[in-house]
Amino acid sequence: MSGHSKWKNIMHKKEKTDAARAKVFTKIGKEMAIAVREGGPDPVSNSKLRDLIAKAKANNVPNDNIDRIIKKASGADSVAYEKVTYEGYGMGGVAVIVEAMTDNRNRTGGDIRHYFDKFGGNMGSTGCVSYLFTDKGTIIIENDGKLNEDAVMEDALEAGAEDFDATDEAFEITTAPDDLDAVTAALTAKGYAIISSEQEKVPSMYVTLTDEEQIKKMNLLLEKLDENDDVTDVWHNWENEEE
Repeated sequence: MSGHSKWKNIMHKKEKTDAARAKVFTKIGKEMAIAVREGGPDPVSNSKLRDLIAKAKANNVPNDNIDRIIKKASGADSVAYEKVTYEGYGMGGVAVIVEAMTDNRNRTGGDIRHYFDKFGGNMGSTGCVSYLFTDKGTIIIENDGKLNEDAVMEDALEAGAEDFDATDEAFEITTAPDDLDAVTAALTAKGYAIISSEQEKVPSMYVTLTDEEQIKKMNLLLEKLDENDDVTDVWHNWENEEE
């Protein structure tokens, strides 16, 4: 598993201020716009859009906003966002992958490079750290104390999951990327409330920082990346992030 990173990310988002929540809404809106452009405005036939609508609702995006985003993305005057990925190293050799959606590659690329440079990192070329990560599907079910761990694990594995992990707060289920939608649908059909169902990049190895200055700069790098409206996801192999 990925060190429970997905659950920590979800809890972190729940604690965000109103201003930070607005940034989350903006990022989800861009993802939905691309999904509509690539697969159409109907969530019944567009599984990616359906997943993003669920993600938007989990982040308390109002239904009116969701409908407005889909309608605007379907129009002729919609903004043409594109997906871009940046790779590099933070302090102490921490591998970092930044995924973004932008209408201006030069602006976004310049911002990301600036963050790496300012906080002691180095933005590299495509492929310089991605080999350290494996794409996986991750499903989160909140552990409210009422669910039986063995039963959840059995249902997940029967649905096609690859791995299962449990903490006091959540059940984390890992799948192959192509199996994510099918496993999510099977668990939903069994009545489980899915908090999150997304693809993520799981590190094959982790880096621990012990120097206080390195820890401070690594936190600042991740904070600045998270605040950037164009950035949708940041993946890294820093093991002691909570420090």
